[in-house]
Amino acid sequence: MSENPDKPNTNEAGESKSSDSEQGLEDAVEGSDEALQKNIKSGSPSTQRMQRPHSSPPRFVTVEELLDTAKGVANMALAHEIVVNGDFRIKPVELPEDSLEKRVKDIVHKAFWDCLSVQLSEDPPTYDHAIKLVGEIKETLLSFLLPGHSRLRNQIMEVLDLDLIKQEAENGALDISKLAEFIIGMMGTVCAPARDEEVKKLKDIKEIVPLFRAIFSVLDLMKVDMANFAVTSIRPHLMQQSVEYERKKFQQLLEKQPNSLDFVTQWLEEAADDLMNQKYKNALPAEGGAADSGDSPMPNPVAVQNYAYLKLLKWDHLQRPFPETVLMDQARFQELQLQLEQLTILGAVLLVTFSMAAPGISSQADFAEKLKTIVKILLTDAHLPSFHLKDALTTIGEKVCLEVSGCLALCGLTPFTTEKETVLKGQIQAVASPDDPIRRIIDSRILIFLESYLASGHQKPLPTVPGGLGPVQKELEEVAVKFVRLVNYNKMVFSPYYDAILIRNVCCVMWSEVILLKLILKDKSSVVSLEGNKSSLSLQDMYPSEGKLSFRIEPVLYNAV
Repeated sequence: MSENPDKPNTNEAGESKSSDSEQGLEDAVEGSDEALQKNIKSGSPSTQRMQRPHSSPPRFVTVEELLDTAKGVANMALAHEIVVNGDFRIKPVELPEDSLEKRVKDIVHKAFWDCLSVQLSEDPPTYDHAIKLVGEIKETLLSFLLPGHSRLRNQIMEVLDLDLIKQEAENGALDISKLAEFIIGMMGTVCAPARDEEVKKLKDIKEIVPLFRAIFSVLDLMKVDMANFAVTSIRPHLMQQSVEYERKKFQQLLEKQPNSLDFVTQWLEEAADDLMNQKYKNALPAEGGAADSGDSPMPNPVAVQNYAYLKLLKWDHLQRPFPETVLMDQARFQELQLQLEQLTILGAVLLVTFSMAAPGISSQADFAEKLKTIVKILLTDAHLPSFHLKDALTTIGEKVCLEVSGCLALCGLTPFTTEKETVLKGQIQAVASPDDPIRRIIDSRILIFLESYLASGHQKPLPTVPGGLGPVQKELEEVAVKFVRLVNYNKMVFSPYYDAILIRNVCCVMWSEVILLKLILKDKSSVVSLEGNKSSLSLQDMYPSEGKLSFRIEPVLYNAV
């Protein structure tokens, strides 16, 4: 098979260019940091939040530029899919039965094979089309051979010599059936074991036109097999080069489309804002005293990025565009999001059930596993638009009560009363609401576990599962492994862009918010503006009755955390 011109270049020149690109990015980050320091020292406080840079102005692009960009994105997406998805396979194209494309294809193919049938039915037969088909078959068989298959190559070149075949056709000595027999034998030699049955069936076809048609059908399947073999062969090499390759392709896209990081910037800024708001809330004193800024340092870039990835598990895919750098994994994040939603409901149902049942019920592993399996089966179709959670939870409530009653009877415990069953069913049905307290607790603890696992750097053993998640621990850990693997790979590729955005945008925003402070002292408040690089401020003139007061801040830049 021909070498892909878009494969990553591993020679020294390629490595040098990649290093230069990364060095340029680091220089840009350092330059933005120095500019930030100068602005801070100039003593010009900003009272407004920094605006995210607008998209670049529209410009006309040529068709060639558009096609080149599309090709680059397609190659990057294909390489990413091969590396990330270990089960990636190329599948034959199957057109919908009622599609226009399939109807046109069928009409064209029928016309071609009818024409071939007419030529071969003439007296004497005309072999122009047949010889062209033999030529295509020859090239296809040669493409299946590896460099060491010299003997097979010589056989194909000798038997399927088109010049010799044309001479035999002109002299009326061409035996097309003999050629077909050789082709079928060679197909059986080079095909994958999975295609042996299809090749064997070709020997039972006696008419030439149906035989050639069936040969091309099997050859198409063999091409797919060969493509998948090539994917398997290049995967180890591609995994070694994939990070640099994807970053290089994205940089090329960014140079042609400078606004390709707009949604990423917005995504990271929102994550930083959410973290800062949480820290401010946690730092508020219990009785109205002044909050100590030293207790709530600014979150570092790693914390912001981890929180941003967690936000993707709660993303509104219908209303909001996905960040550009994770767009190739959007389907995977959607799948993880669906799995976590099902785990949340499953965990909430089990927690409610075991809380209502006798203490000995939850300790029985077989019963807990059986109950979990039943609930999972009833939630299987949660991804379908026709799925109604309330109806499913009603059914789950009935089934859970039945199973719990049976288990209590087997254990010789007091059976459920009608009142208890009604309460349990009601609590299970209440899980349908996202605002249900039990569901919110389970959801919060799942996110805490994922955040801890993400912060641990994928080290073993896994973080301790929070209370209440024990029955779904196995499923949760499986999802966590997939999530962390996906996140870590994305970080390896795009972390230079994330760091640059955080330093250039979020750090400046946070420092501008530190410049303007609102100090709360009991029931009094005042806005105080700090000038220059002063680190302390006397409040005696503002509140004489409060005695000698001072407020000290220690600004910490993002990249210094």
